[in-house]
Amino acid sequence: MKDEDKKNVKKVNSNKKVSTKKNNAKSTNIKKNVAAEKKGTTSKRAKIESKTDATKEIDVKTETIKDKDIMNKKASKKSKKEKKKERSEKADRNFSFNITEVVFIVLVSISFGIIVGFILTYKRSPILGEKVSDELNEFIQVYDNIRENYYGEVDDKKLIDSAISGMVGSLEDPNSTFIDESISDEFNESITGSYVGIGASIQQADDGIKVVEVFKDSPADKAGLKVDDIVVKVNGEDVTKLDVDSIADLVKGEANTTVKITILRKEKEKTLKITRKKIELESVSSKVFEKNDKKIGYIFIESFPSNVYNQFKKELTALENKKIDSLIIDVRNNPGGQLSQVKKVLDLFFDKKTVLYQIENKGEAKKYYATNNTKRTYPVAVLGDCGSASAAEILISCFKDNYKDATFIGETTYGKGTVQKSIELSTGSSVKYTSQKWLTSKGKWIDGEGIEPDIKVYLNGEYYEPGNENDKQIIKALEILTK
Repeated sequence: MKDEDKKNVKKVNSNKKVSTKKNNAKSTNIKKNVAAEKKGTTSKRAKIESKTDATKEIDVKTETIKDKDIMNKKASKKSKKEKKKERSEKADRNFSFNITEVVFIVLVSISFGIIVGFILTYKRSPILGEKVSDELNEFIQVYDNIRENYYGEVDDKKLIDSAISGMVGSLEDPNSTFIDESISDEFNESITGSYVGIGASIQQADDGIKVVEVFKDSPADKAGLKVDDIVVKVNGEDVTKLDVDSIADLVKGEANTTVKITILRKEKEKTLKITRKKIELESVSSKVFEKNDKKIGYIFIESFPSNVYNQFKKELTALENKKIDSLIIDVRNNPGGQLSQVKKVLDLFFDKKTVLYQIENKGEAKKYYATNNTKRTYPVAVLGDCGSASAAEILISCFKDNYKDATFIGETTYGKGTVQKSIELSTGSSVKYTSQKWLTSKGKWIDGEGIEPDIKVYLNGEYYEPGNENDKQIIKALEILTK
């Protein structure tokens, strides 16, 4: 091959290294050179062939590049389709979520509208399948009519309270009653055995409203209030012309709030700042009598509020630690209280085989047994009178029927054989109504009859104070227990 041809071949080979962006243009130039060389010499023909081979190689590369471009374009198109599909799916999801939100909002709106309409119209329609009686609808209609059409001012609360009071009164049951807001707090205190206050008692005296009791460790005690102090001001307001109840209302308040009480002591005024606290009423007290070289424990139970069991157990344990030989349980003038509390007290004296009492509801009676295995065997005398009722009578009857060495001394009890439930209303008033009967452990209903004592002893008025050693009923109990 001639030098010129060699140079041309090298030139063509060098063209193979040209970038892919210029291949198409150079391929076109090579084809033009080949066409021109066809008119030349044989050496030129060899040159052309050499160039043609080179051109073919470049064409192959060009085709390969074109194929790659096509594939890239297809890939690009595929990517766009996939992106479009993804956007479409996302839009569908957003659309579905928005529909769910809309449905939820609509349902909430409808429900809210129904409730508001119900409240505004006072209309009682069946709710959740519960049918409202025609009688109740009539009551509501009368209530609405009076409120809207009565010519004068109408007190809504008074209307409702009067209606409830009349409803309970129609039962003609002396133990079912409507308790007005003004005395509802006092009723609740008798049930719970506690109240919020300062821990002192006042009473009308000739020289004014006098402090007659200060509970030990109470806020009043810690602030320095003393028996015989005369209350003259509450929070700076003169109370010398007010009655006991009015002053008590001023002293009452929320727990952990303060009240300023000005008292007169030895002709000098003194103001005490007292923080109100929850005060637990003491319903149980105890002492020990000694006679004929014997120790007789004495426990007085004023009533059966929800905290009486703990107090009773504490006092009983203290007496037994003093090695008593027998026990007097005094429930005179005890009006009763919580059924659960008297049961717990009885549990301390009887084993699990003992029926403590029975509860009858709509003709079906259920027996209630002791739940403890502890059992006491020392002699017991129980004192009761015409003021002993309900839970107190349950205690008396259980000892009388089941305790091996028990004597009931005193008078015939009140005779209340029913159990009540109470409802506290939003107005502050309460309703108490009879829900069940209670029967003695032997199944007797004592309602209206009471329980007859084993030994009748009438108490004179001068010995009214419980625990007095001149108390004829206590004297008789001591006589029986020290034989």
